[in-house]
Amino acid sequence: MIQKDKWAWAWVPVLYFTQGIPYVLVVTVSVIMYKKLGISNSDIGLYTSWLYLPWVLKPLWSPFVDLNGTKRKWFLSMQLIISLAILGVGLTVPTSIFFTTTLACFWMAAFASATNDIASDGYYMLGLTEKKQAFFVGMRSTFYRLAMITGQGLIVILAGFLENYYGDNTKAWSVTMIAAAILMLALTIANFFVTPKYETSEAIIQVKPEGFLDVFISFFKKPNIGIALAFILSYRLGESQLVKMAAPFLLDKTSAGGLEYSTEAVGTIYGTVGVIMLSLGGILGGILISKDGLKKWMLPMVLSLNLPNAMYAFLALTKTTSLVAVVATVILEQFGYGFGFAAFLIFLIYIAEGISKTSHYAIATGFMALGMMLPGMASGYIQEWLGYGGFFVWVVIAALPALFLLKFIKYPADYGKKTNTDDV
Repeated sequence: MIQKDKWAWAWVPVLYFTQGIPYVLVVTVSVIMYKKLGISNSDIGLYTSWLYLPWVLKPLWSPFVDLNGTKRKWFLSMQLIISLAILGVGLTVPTSIFFTTTLACFWMAAFASATNDIASDGYYMLGLTEKKQAFFVGMRSTFYRLAMITGQGLIVILAGFLENYYGDNTKAWSVTMIAAAILMLALTIANFFVTPKYETSEAIIQVKPEGFLDVFISFFKKPNIGIALAFILSYRLGESQLVKMAAPFLLDKTSAGGLEYSTEAVGTIYGTVGVIMLSLGGILGGILISKDGLKKWMLPMVLSLNLPNAMYAFLALTKTTSLVAVVATVILEQFGYGFGFAAFLIFLIYIAEGISKTSHYAIATGFMALGMMLPGMASGYIQEWLGYGGFFVWVVIAALPALFLLKFIKYPADYGKKTNTDDV
C-alpha cells in the first residue's frame, strides 16, 4: 500500500471540486434551467426535490461501497457516469419530452453523485493520516465551494449569455449542459491521474468486521437519538423551502410577483457574491466553534440561518426590484446560512461519534438530505397558494420547530472546541 498523505496537495483540491460540481448542477442549476424553460413553480419544487432522494438513501448502500472494490475505482466510475448523465440532459433539452428525459438524466447523475460522495469521503479518510485530515479540511471545503461558484455562477452566467446570443432558451441550456458534461469528463480524467492507488481489495475486507445491519442498529440505539433526528429534520425547515423558490422569485415576471431579473444577473448574484458570503460565514462559524465550543454558538447560529430569510419577505411584500436591496438580501441570507450551517455540521459529526463513524455520518447526512427533500417538495405548491410574499413569511415561521427542540438536544458544551493537542 502506498504511504498515506502522498500527493495530497494535488488530489484533495481536484477530488472535492469534482464532488461539488454534480451536486450544484442537480440541486441548484436544474431549478434555474426549468424555470427558464417554462416549468411551473409547483412542478419545479416537487420534482427537483425528489432529486435529493439518492442523498437521503445513500446510507443504505454506503456499506456496499465500503465492502466491494476500492474507493478510487468507485469514484472514478461514478464521475464518468455523471459526465454521461449531464450530457444526456444537454442532448435531450431540445426534445418535446425534455422534462421527463432531463429529470431521468438528473436522477442518474444524483445517484452517481451520492455514491461518489461516499467513495470520495472514504478515500479522504483512508488516504490521509488523522492529522492531515484536519489539516486539509479547509482546502477540501474551499474547493467544494469553488465548485459552487462554478455551478451557480459561471455555468448559469454562460446560460444567460447564450440565451441572449441565440435568442432561444432551449438551445442555450442545451449547449450549457453539454459544456458542463465536458467539464465533468475533464475532471474525471484529472482525478484518474492525480489520485494514488492507496487501497487493495484484501485490505478493505479486513478492516470491515461489522455486519451490514449492525451499523444501522447501533446508530438508532444512540442516546436521545429521536430528539436528535427531529432536530436534524427541522434545522433547515425554512431554508429547504426558500432554496427552491429564491431563484424563481428573482426570475419570475413582476406581474407574477417576481423581480424579473435576467439569468446572467441571478448567476452573478448567487454564484459569486452569494457563494463568497456563504464561504465566509462557514469559515467564521468554524473558527468560533473551535474557539468556544458548540454550546455557546448553537442558538446564535440557528437564528443566523433563519432571520435573514425575512429579507426575502420584505422584497416580495414591497415589490422592490432595487439591485442594492436584492444583493444585500442575498449577502445576509447566504452569510447567515454558512454561519448557521457550521453548527449543524458539528452536531452531525457529534451524532456520528463512536464505532462505524463513517457509516453513521452517512446515515446522519441522509436524514439531513431528507430534511431538505420533503419541505422542498411542497415549496412550489405553498408558493403558488400564498404568493411570494406569504410564502417567504411562512419560511420565517418555519424556524420555530428547531428553536423549540434546541433545549431538548444533548451534546457536550465544549464539543468542537480546539485544544492544544489538536494542533497539526
